Amino acid sequence: MSISAILTAAAVISLLGLIFGALLGLTGRVFAVPSNEKADALRECLPGANCGACGYPGCDGYAVAVAEGKAEVGACAVGGAKCSAAMAAIMGVEATASVRMVATVACQGYGDHCAEKNYQGIQDCVAASLVNNGSKACQYACLGMGTCVRACPFDAIHIDPVKKIAVVDKEKCQGCKKCVAVCPQHVLSMQPADRVVEVSCHNPEKGMALKEKCDKACVGCEACVKACNFGALTMENGVPKIDYEKCVGCMACADACPTGAMTADFESRQEAYIDADKCVGCTLCTKQCKFDAIEGALKQKHKVLGACTGCGACVEKCPRKAITLRARRAPRNKMDKVKKAPAAPAAKAAGQK
Repeated sequence: MSISAILTAAAVISLLGLIFGALLGLTGRVFAVPSNEKADALRECLPGANCGACGYPGCDGYAVAVAEGKAEVGACAVGGAKCSAAMAAIMGVEATASVRMVATVACQGYGDHCAEKNYQGIQDCVAASLVNNGSKACQYACLGMGTCVRACPFDAIHIDPVKKIAVVDKEKCQGCKKCVAVCPQHVLSMQPADRVVEVSCHNPEKGMALKEKCDKACVGCEACVKACNFGALTMENGVPKIDYEKCVGCMACADACPTGAMTADFESRQEAYIDADKCVGCTLCTKQCKFDAIEGALKQKHKVLGACTGCGACVEKCPRKAITLRARRAPRNKMDKVKKAPAAPAAKAAGQK
């Protein structure tokens, strides 16, 4: 082939390339999808985790939904308050404070508390759950084989090497719910990160048969519900459920639980303290206390007793700001409370009146 032929072929190919390039550029302009500047700006605020916890297909999908008014700002659990504030500024709305939610394990089925069954198979919770309801006597127990660990993109969950159950690192958890979605035992759920009390069992079974499976299980006695003076506890499917909007963190429910299925951070528990120099004996605190833990007559200095739960209700009501909360000096003694006078005897039969 002559040099002229080669040059001619190269020129033709180059010309065709220019023509096709121009056509592609023109086509791109004609069929271009208009850019949503607001959605692009919102996308820049998001962390790029693409976890789907917001309910949309990744950060792009959520940004578009917010820009189009189909979703509210603040649904990004990973981005948190800072992300919510930035998105609210772009949308021209007020950022609402949201409660940070983290994954929680509702199971104490480890060691001698929960008997184990002979299981020899794939070390995966889903696989084990399909074989004779898993490897533990309680069919609702955490199987501890790490399916949730492998699903977590933030290294926020691990299996305790001794207890063989899942443990969540609240500081690392971003609330993406991926561990909750993959757990076949439904042991994991989302709860407020700042909670001080929780239900650590979700087995709806009841009776002595359950106690034989796990001695830490909830037996449905409702002692916790009766102990709650703030209406924050109800029974749902045989298991107590906490309404954290009503819960004040008094931990009286955990005090009352006979099995330890209701757990609490007792180390953080506080107690009320009355400054005698400020107290005028108005008795507002005694009337407010739901645990009979404040004694003192009208115009006398009041005193806090050992039954105090540190709920803080008296602190809010004191007009003299004489009451504060402090670290407990001793564990709560629910029997150390105001001794009430016995009720007047009931009227006798009508004929004796």
